[in-house]
Amino acid sequence: MSTQTESISWESTLLSWAYEALDDHTAPRPLSAAPAALRSAYRHCERLTRSHSRTFYMASSLMPTAKRRAVRALYAFCRVSDDLVDRAGGDPRAALAEWRARLAGPRPIERDPVALAWADTRLRHNIPDCYEQQLLDGVARDLEAGRYATFEELAAYCYGVASTVGLMTMHIAGFSGTEAIPYAVKLGVALQLTNILRDVGEDWRSGRLYLPQEELAAFGLEESDVAAGRVDGRWRRFMRFQIERNRQLYNEASPGIAMLNRDARLAIAAAANLYQAILEDIERHDMDVFNRRAHLSGWEKTRRLPAVWRTTR
Repeated sequence: MSTQTESISWESTLLSWAYEALDDHTAPRPLSAAPAALRSAYRHCERLTRSHSRTFYMASSLMPTAKRRAVRALYAFCRVSDDLVDRAGGDPRAALAEWRARLAGPRPIERDPVALAWADTRLRHNIPDCYEQQLLDGVARDLEAGRYATFEELAAYCYGVASTVGLMTMHIAGFSGTEAIPYAVKLGVALQLTNILRDVGEDWRSGRLYLPQEELAAFGLEESDVAAGRVDGRWRRFMRFQIERNRQLYNEASPGIAMLNRDARLAIAAAANLYQAILEDIERHDMDVFNRRAHLSGWEKTRRLPAVWRTTR
């Protein structure tokens, strides 16, 4: 199978969504909140980020203070949104609808620190509210779709849950112009694909399989092979194909980092580099994503940063 990713219909579709969201943007409403409440809300987002994603926390630490706290508020918003769908018990659809209403209300509830910090971040960095809605739509897809027939369908999902995050991060980081948008979209797809490849076993146990059905079939694989956690020649060839495409997407997205403001480039480049290293860890362990979760130690993350710094300079 070819991994060629240029001039493909899925890219055109995703870009149309990104540009439409930007065109539909209206200036956010002014926010009235006590400074002490805002400080507390941002500290809460920092703690949430640190406890849930050490990689994101480390990468965001490379940003200046104001941007660092903003991207952590963004992470907290995404984390809460995702948890509403994934949590056991209750009615996730009702919870997600209530969360949407709270975010869209005339003013955030101060006792909800994530909603408050996110509202302030969205205002300060003029983040298009359509990207927020697209992300919530993407998260909601996990309530409906447990399978994706083609890569095009999967890319659309990746846009909703990850490219939107990249586009919102781009507004926090600062960027040269709309020419940066295709790169942010593609980097989001690449990052989410890495998550998908890393979490095959975990997702299967949750009743989800994000791998494109037609690509599994092309390598002679069925869902029963995933259920059995079978690492054989077919699976290794399939994973090599997936990783090759994933790396190609990272390469195609990398020129966009130079279109960001200088003080945010290192953080974004570090995040991309650390996620790509997850692919290396998968390869080192013979493509076994069923019995272990690929990861990097703190030392492995730290030792990669000097090379990333040299690249961004």
